[in-house]
Amino acid sequence: MSDMQTAVRERYGAIAKAVGGPSGCGPGACCGNDPITSNLYSSAETQDLPADAVSASLGCGNPTALLPLSSGQVVLDLGSGGGIDVLLSAKRVGPTGKVYGLDMTDEMLALARENQRKAGATNVEFLKGTIEAIPLPADSVDVIISNCVINLSADKDVVLREAFRVLKPGGRFAVSDVVVRGQVPADVRRSIELWIGCVAGALEESEFAAKLRAAGFVDVEIEAWRIYKVEDARSFLIEAGLDVDRLAPDVEGRFASAFVRARKAEAKTCCGPECCA
Repeated sequence: MSDMQTAVRERYGAIAKAVGGPSGCGPGACCGNDPITSNLYSSAETQDLPADAVSASLGCGNPTALLPLSSGQVVLDLGSGGGIDVLLSAKRVGPTGKVYGLDMTDEMLALARENQRKAGATNVEFLKGTIEAIPLPADSVDVIISNCVINLSADKDVVLREAFRVLKPGGRFAVSDVVVRGQVPADVRRSIELWIGCVAGALEESEFAAKLRAAGFVDVEIEAWRIYKVEDARSFLIEAGLDVDRLAPDVEGRFASAFVRARKAEAKTCCGPECCA
């Protein structure tokens, strides 16, 4: 496991342990009532979910709202955390469908499985592994979702190739993630605390689109829906030891939560001698 994976696992393991404590959340910029994680789900969506699944939601969007899910589909959530998006998806694919949650953190997996038990979700399975090496066979998943996790990987090209591999032909990729809009100061990029906190590892939006196409995806769309101001980020920039006022012109409006959609093309059919011989 890389140093980055170890750091992320330790941070999110601590958050999982802290869920249910006095603060209802754990340490870290991507946890709590902040501009990134707040107001992502409606009360109608969360009212029947275990409280700990909602408390442990560390995302930057609602990937389950990005596209319709159908009864019987197979869904994979990359970096499933406490399981909120898995449980929401499980309701939509019904008893004939299946939802996998993939996470590398033992504490988050334990929390997610307990939330699954409380929710009575029988069409759910949580897997231990990394998003760089998905433990599922090729062409086995209809839809991939993820919530502010791909930006935490140090090798996003591998992640996207793995996502493409496990999707069935015609399968959909629909994730929420933080993206960068333009250039970002080098000292922000170097901050490991910001990386783990969902910001410093974010891709520039055109780079994200290019990586998706390089992995084989088509119909790539990136829609920034919540654009952050420097005041939104002031507290965790200060905690990282950065001079916020100096950085303000280079940070203002440069980070955004985005909906990222793409598709794996249908397999080509050919009956001519040139491809069927």
